[in-house]
Amino acid sequence: MNRTTVALLAALEAVIVAAIGLAVCLVPLTVLWAAQYHLAGDFAIVWRATADIWLIGHGVDLTVTLDPQLVGSLGLPAAAAPFQVTIALLGFAALTAGLGVRTGLRAAETPYRSTGAVSAIAVFFLISVVVTATGGSELVQPSLWRGFVLPTFVYALGIGIGFVFAALRGVREPSTDHADGARDDRSAPGRGAPAPVAVAARSRVAAVPAPVRTAVLGALRAGSAATAIVIGLSALLLTLLIFGNYGAIIGLYEQLQTGVAGGIALTIAQLAFLPNLVVWLMSWLVGPGFAIGTGSTVSPIGTALGPLPGVPLFGVIPAHGYTFGLAGVIVPLLAGFLAAALLRGTRRAQTDGALALVLTALGIGVVAGIELGLLAWWSSGALGPGRLHDVGPNPWLVGALAAGEVAVAAVIGLLAGARIRR
Repeated sequence: MNRTTVALLAALEAVIVAAIGLAVCLVPLTVLWAAQYHLAGDFAIVWRATADIWLIGHGVDLTVTLDPQLVGSLGLPAAAAPFQVTIALLGFAALTAGLGVRTGLRAAETPYRSTGAVSAIAVFFLISVVVTATGGSELVQPSLWRGFVLPTFVYALGIGIGFVFAALRGVREPSTDHADGARDDRSAPGRGAPAPVAVAARSRVAAVPAPVRTAVLGALRAGSAATAIVIGLSALLLTLLIFGNYGAIIGLYEQLQTGVAGGIALTIAQLAFLPNLVVWLMSWLVGPGFAIGTGSTVSPIGTALGPLPGVPLFGVIPAHGYTFGLAGVIVPLLAGFLAAALLRGTRRAQTDGALALVLTALGIGVVAGIELGLLAWWSSGALGPGRLHDVGPNPWLVGALAAGEVAVAAVIGLLAGARIRR
């Protein structure tokens, strides 16, 4: 393929990625508009709602200004003044980033990977600008600069991860000689020759002393593995809680009386919110817990909840907390131990002293703490006016405690692996 073809295909893929995310909102809202309002009214309202939901799913802040009569009928005096909704529906961000990984992998297979990445990001930026400009209304206004930047950043992050995966795959599959004498040279034209930026980055990495490079890369791999283990176990636990509290969730659905179309739209919105709940449960396992409103707390030490929003998925949160208490801390400890033990089992150097192992374990804890803290930060924010201004975990506490727990377990895992080797 030539450069123009790669750029056009990458641009088309960016359009498809944005269309998928927007369709997740647009289709159920259109069905609701057709079923409840019989196609009456302005369809632009449906599109604006779609744009606002898609934007907030990528972390864009929305400023809401309610009509005074509506505030009075709802009995929400705190909503009389304009308020912000800043909590992200992480399902949309995860979808965009995941599809961005696919874009990055495809671009990395071509000899013009940089062209493909720039083309896809540029087109996605233009789409974000159009969506932000056409979204919003008198009641809801998205942040313009965030709407331009954040969706594009999420997509570009996915493309970057795709490049990293492609590079790792290239390292694991070096060029080989076939039986007929032909050489499978992956750096040949048309097989994705290394870009100048990648070559420069590899040369800089190679210039770092081998012990430091090995320790840093090992900490990054093991810390990311510990993060993945904690998030995976949190998702498994959330699944069990949903099945265990199925009756309470159905009861909340019945109280809302949304109808079939409204129930479908509400379910899709909650599916987009599921990654937030996974991260909140992770913060509970780590220790700090999370809040659903100012002054409330759900943590292993104690639970104090006020009135909850009428979201059926909140039925998984018991009024008096979870019964397994501080036993949840086993999860980050287990993740740190397993990640460190696996790292020790794959390392070539077996002569590291205790100090080097401890420093590597601290690096593992720092990496895991930063990653889990960033996830906690992205999953929290303002859900509404008044006490709902503070919803989600405290990212600083989550990151600090996770770093300490994972580091302590990583020290044990590395030292245990060292003893096994001897």
